[in-house]
Amino acid sequence: MRHRARPLLLAAAALAAAGCGKDAAEQSAEAPTPSRTSTVERTTRVEVIKRLDADGRPAGREGFDPAAIYEREAPGIVTVLSTGLMAAGAGRGAGLGSGFVVSADGEIATNAHVVTSGEGKDIKRAERVYVKFSDGNQVPATVRGFDPYADVALLKVDPAGLELRPLPLGSTRDLVVGAPVAAIGSPFGEEQSLSVGVISATGRSIRSLTGFSTSGAIQTDAAINQGNSGGPLLATDGTVLGMNSQIRTESGDGTGVGFAVGADTVARSLDQIRATGRARYAYLGISSTTLYPQLVDEFKLVAKRGAWIQTVTDDGPADKAGLRPGDERRVFQDQPYQVGGDVIVDVDGKVIKDEDDLSDALERRTPGESSRLTVVRDGKRRVLVVELGERPLEAPARP
Repeated sequence: MRHRARPLLLAAAALAAAGCGKDAAEQSAEAPTPSRTSTVERTTRVEVIKRLDADGRPAGREGFDPAAIYEREAPGIVTVLSTGLMAAGAGRGAGLGSGFVVSADGEIATNAHVVTSGEGKDIKRAERVYVKFSDGNQVPATVRGFDPYADVALLKVDPAGLELRPLPLGSTRDLVVGAPVAAIGSPFGEEQSLSVGVISATGRSIRSLTGFSTSGAIQTDAAINQGNSGGPLLATDGTVLGMNSQIRTESGDGTGVGFAVGADTVARSLDQIRATGRARYAYLGISSTTLYPQLVDEFKLVAKRGAWIQTVTDDGPADKAGLRPGDERRVFQDQPYQVGGDVIVDVDGKVIKDEDDLSDALERRTPGESSRLTVVRDGKRRVLVVELGERPLEAPARP
């Protein structure tokens, strides 16, 4: 898969991992980083209107009953406590987040950053992890594996003596902006807390624990605070639409903008971790930018839509297959571009309209597989066959 060229929206904003709350000693010793910044989130008040019938029950498919969702699903949502996390200074730190049961065998899903410290090649697991259930049971858990690219981890507890309530994973394919959602977790350690809101946007890209971005994320205005990380974002019927992971803040004040890793991404991660203990992603070795009408007109590009290659990693899969980056640097609308590179318009028969389409197409492939990429070069379409590599833990530095 390629490293994204386009910076995240609000580039000046810090992305705060919503759930790895550390103890006071560690907070004073550790310099904030974009994925683990300690923030205070100001809760946004969101009013969700329920359509009720004469008996006071939600009417039809459009009914949204947060109380019913909470009563039904809260028993499957847990608090995750981690100890022995590496701190920036001396000593060890502790983390707190949320999670949810995904099988009756004792499997718990949470964020990778809740049970690890560090990023990229420096990621380390917590020494000990405990899971606390809504009925008061608190038991040790083992980390079966984690996916730093999607910020997903799979925990395992002994199910003996526990009443487990698995939550079903849904899909992000048919999400509608404006649909009501509920988030349940342990913000600031306040266990089993409910917040409600709507889906603010879909198809967002958010920062992972590596230099690559995670695509297909959900943006929501449901209050997601430090400690919510790993908890579920729930649909009206109680299915899990995503895993709450980050908040976006510019100055440390909460902005009411939260992000959840999409359920389809979570499912792929969990399946891989179950099978091998880790997740592997295909790697193309490029950076690209999305075309838009004014950009096309300015540089007189033949392709109207697609992912315009800006850089190609030396000796990477794309380089070996002959994909070309731009060779002339020019500025348009205060943004630098490498002009003259290939525009990817199709991958294995899937039309590529933008760089998110390219990311989605490649995430469904396996390292070592070959893909047929259709590119527009010098005004003509041509097909190149690429043997995909395996995504590294750290994105190559851009020249």
